[in-house]
Parts: sequence; structure tokens; C-alpha cells
Amino acid sequence: MLSIRSVSKSFPGPRARTLLRDISLALEPGEFVAVVGESGIGKSTLLNLIAGLESPDSGAIELCGEKLGALGDDEATLLRRRHIGFVFQAFHLLPYLSVEKNVALPLVLNGVASAAIGPRVREMLGAVNLGDRATSLPAELSGGEMQRVAIARALVHRPSLVLADEPTGNLDPEAAAQVLALLRERIKADRAAGILVTHSRSAARTADRILVLSERGLSPAPAA
Repeated sequence: MLSIRSVSKSFPGPRARTLLRDISLALEPGEFVAVVGESGIGKSTLLNLIAGLESPDSGAIELCGEKLGALGDDEATLLRRRHIGFVFQAFHLLPYLSVEKNVALPLVLNGVASAAIGPRVREMLGAVNLGDRATSLPAELSGGEMQRVAIARALVHRPSLVLADEPTGNLDPEAAAQVLALLRERIKADRAAGILVTHSRSAARTADRILVLSERGLSPAPAA
């Protein structure tokens, strides 16, 4: 599903440094991994590289058989749109659209037939227990509800890969636990691969395995 081979990334300038060094990772369908590490170590940069939003200095990233480095900008955009679902800490819901219209956005952008959009949106809202909030605006929801909408939007087009960047950072512990359980459940049910970037060790423990990002690279977390 996802293959990262010997990827490195540096940032030039007066304080130039190598942020990511010789990163390798392989994910299979249904596998959910957590990446932890200190602030500023490059966790979000790693997600940007995987999504094709930034380019590595060296190494190769392959998603669903496509080598990202060989794609033009338009091709990379289409690959992201079709095969990747994003879940962010800040939700990024459009405030002027209802819950159901926010969730429908990936389907609209992917050119799914109008007749098929409604049933798929209702299915996903039911899966995240928000079927009764379809016509609500984001401002009318709690933080936990907004993050569940974000998960439904990320998964509605059945992506091959789900990238979650600190998805529970703005939530209380109870809401965070519910969101993480839901995220894991949906990734498994849809046979997507999932990467959770987090500062929270308790959040990381919901994944199948935990990887630590450091200046030395990406390595398995020590046994507890």
C-alpha cells in the first residue's frame, strides 16, 4: 500500500539542517501505525512527503504502485484526491457547509455521480454516529463531533491511506478516546493503511505498532 525507502529531507538556510534522515517504512492494507517524537523533529514533514506536498532530497515514496517522484503536479493532486484521506487537529471543516456537505466534498471533487453521493454520505455519518446531525453546521457541534465529521470526510471516498496529524490534540480525554477508537475501527473496516502522528503515548497505543522519529531516523518504540 505504502513504501518509503531511504528518504531524507533537509532545509537550507542560515540554520540548515537535515530534518529527516534515511527514513524507511512499509504499510499493508488494514495496518495502523503511530509515529511519535519530539516537537520539531519532522513528524508533519514526513506526512507532507508521503502526501506528495513536499519532495524528499533523496529516496523514494510509492503509494498504490505509483512513484510520487515520477508524477507531475496535476498527477500528484489526483493521486492525493483519490487515495489519501486527511484528518487534522484543527478539523478544517468548511463553516458555511452543513455536516453532510462537508462529508460529501471528497466525493464531489472525485467526480462521483450525484445519485451515489447521498447514500455514501449517510452510510459514513451512520458509521460515526452522526446521522442525526447531517443538516447541522460545524459551529453547532462539539469538538468531538467535529472530529468525527472530519473522520467521515477523510474516509467517505474509501482512500487507500489515512494520514492523521495530531487528531485529538484539541479534545478532552473522553472525546479523544472515542475518536481514536473510531479512527482505528474505520481504517480496519475499510482495509486502508493508517498513520497517526501524535505527541500522546496513550493515543499511540491504539495503533498496531509505534514508531519513534528522531534525528537518527525512524525506529520501533522500545518495549514498555
